Amino acid sequence: MSSLLRRSTILEVARLAGASKTSVSRYFGEERDRLSPSLQARIAQAASTLGYQPNQMARGLKGGHSKLIGMLVADIRNPFSVAITHGVEQACRQYGYSLVVCNTDNDPEQERQHLDLLSAYQVEGLVVNPSGSPERQLHTFISQGTPIVLLDREVDHVEAEVVGLDNHLAVDMALEHLCVQGYQAVLYVSEAPEQSSTRQRRLFRFHQAAEQRGLHHGTLLLAAPDGSASQQTLSDFLVAHRQYACAVLCGNGNATLAVTRLFQQLGLALGKVGLMGIDELDWCALVPPGITTLAQPTDAIGKTAVECLMHRIAPRTSTMPTTVSFAPSLIERGSTQR
Repeated sequence: MSSLLRRSTILEVARLAGASKTSVSRYFGEERDRLSPSLQARIAQAASTLGYQPNQMARGLKGGHSKLIGMLVADIRNPFSVAITHGVEQACRQYGYSLVVCNTDNDPEQERQHLDLLSAYQVEGLVVNPSGSPERQLHTFISQGTPIVLLDREVDHVEAEVVGLDNHLAVDMALEHLCVQGYQAVLYVSEAPEQSSTRQRRLFRFHQAAEQRGLHHGTLLLAAPDGSASQQTLSDFLVAHRQYACAVLCGNGNATLAVTRLFQQLGLALGKVGLMGIDELDWCALVPPGITTLAQPTDAIGKTAVECLMHRIAPRTSTMPTTVSFAPSLIERGSTQR
């Protein structure tokens, strides 16, 4: 049984094809055109017969090109992370690269460990959705010539392109829509902003834009696992502003899910109390009468992140994208129709 599972070697392919080991290596490398058509056919037949597959990792490391792109995501369970990863993987494949994805679970220690792992794999580029502030390790990658793109979030003192949503515009679009729909008081709901520059930017812009529009406004930061404090904060906001048409704006998909549950627990009618979320989720269309969202162009964001890397890795084959900050699309549903 062990002999059946043993990997065939390049030397065995060479013997069966009646070729040199160097010729077989050229066939599976970047010098195939140097071989005659008949020799290429013999090597291909021998490799097929033996079931030979070259060790691309070993070949890449030997030549200094792993053909790997590393990606760190802060929370793989977040639908945004899943959608962005899909866009990054598709773009990597188009450029002939494979993607290594590491989930940090918003844990800075796991983030440091994963960065050490990706360094050992000698990735040629790195897409980072940071959960902490890994300045030192990212500077190590940069000093070694490994290009880095930050996804959605910034890291202090790290010079790199940041590709993601235009957060300023997203909050403005959301409040403009709610104002047009006649809502006069808006509660903004967010996860804890400390570890995310994106959450901080959206929260800051919300307060700024709500003041500019003369909206009554407040903030709910999700904390308690059982949601008891959140339920009380939402109830208090609605009672305090009962003379106004009230709405809730959710800072991301996780917040939208948490608030939808709160609405159900409190028996709130969608529309009478408005509900809107930044990030489109598959289930938002399924909760009657549908939840209004701002959808991020996740495929375009992921593709652009890879294009930024490729411009650094192979400038002759890829141009630098002109847009790294993207506008969302409004998907209007019944939850913001009074």
